[in-house]
Amino acid sequence: MKNLALASALAALAVPGLSLPASAADDITIGFAIAKSGWMEAYDTPAATAAKIRIDELNANGGLLGRQIKWVEADTKTDRQQSAKAGLQLIDEGADMMIVSCDYDFGAPAALSAEAEGMVSFFLCAEDVKAGIQGVGPNSFSGSVLAPVQGATMAEWSHAERDAKTGYVLLDTTIEYNKGICSGFDWMFPRIEGTEIVGRDTFKNDDASIASQITRIKALPSEPDVIMLCSYIPGAASAVRQIRAAGINSLILNGSAVDGSYWLDATPDLSGFVVPVQGSIYGDDPRPEVEAFNQAYEKATGARPASSYAYPGYVLLDLWAKAAERAGTLDGAAVTAELEKMSNEPTAFGPRTFTADLHHQNFAEMQIVEITNGKPAVTGNWTISQPIPLDVLLK
Repeated sequence: MKNLALASALAALAVPGLSLPASAADDITIGFAIAKSGWMEAYDTPAATAAKIRIDELNANGGLLGRQIKWVEADTKTDRQQSAKAGLQLIDEGADMMIVSCDYDFGAPAALSAEAEGMVSFFLCAEDVKAGIQGVGPNSFSGSVLAPVQGATMAEWSHAERDAKTGYVLLDTTIEYNKGICSGFDWMFPRIEGTEIVGRDTFKNDDASIASQITRIKALPSEPDVIMLCSYIPGAASAVRQIRAAGINSLILNGSAVDGSYWLDATPDLSGFVVPVQGSIYGDDPRPEVEAFNQAYEKATGARPASSYAYPGYVLLDLWAKAAERAGTLDGAAVTAELEKMSNEPTAFGPRTFTADLHHQNFAEMQIVEITNGKPAVTGNWTISQPIPLDVLLK
């Protein structure tokens, strides 16, 4: 792709993460209202770094609308009140568009500030449908793929590729993202002929033990073919360790939030664990553009991405810049109108679509990563057979 001329673009990265000097009065200003502290920092920083890589690529190739792009930042501190303050601060600093935290709850206050100004905002990697039109307003978007798509992908893939007929749903009710994964699985799995959800249970991410839930799984007439575990680290790692220690060998499925090998020391020699991701960080993605980005990220930061949650930051900046060029302006309504015209718009991580009703991806090709003997690797890819309807997303 033309916009992945990474070698020349990286010449602009004299210092990792820093954009070009912002001295011209007519520079375009992008505001980052993101967590630079607190638990959200682990999600926000990689995706924001990816967005800044795209900014530097654009600047190295002449900028946007004939102007250079600079960026300003405000720390939300993983706090909703600080998120609102950060949004207002960036508006005062002249932001032309705003990029906010990965999570809906922590990004929405800043995004609402942008919406009040008629400004386009993008959640870095939020996967809750509310992170967009439904929860913020008509100029709000997300750079990622909805959590229900991840759950639905696991449902179809596990049946088609592993002949899964029985599923058990184990939901961590702590955050909305987890509920989204399970809702996608709940919608898709029973639609497949010959399949059945044989049980369901809940827990909290900080529960020290899920012994009672495991007892109920073991009390089933037979072990389920798959367990749809909807959780994130550290609770997901704890649950997986306890499930395997109990002698349950079901294929365990989860969403993209557990992508990465950083947590695998907590589950030595884990096998039979599968997640869908937008691209592989492991060097085995079938699309050369993805590995080119991984190498660019490493050159800019000194390390490869720790998870695929870096990728949506690059995607959102790429799509916003294309829309602004087509609109010929930074005006929020005009850029939004161009974004909503995008149907299967090419990106390094697969095509993306926005509509007047949905500023998220309810249909996307996902790479399937399986952990075997403690080693993650791409085992194929999958695109769900039909987009997830809006009424399902809103449940």
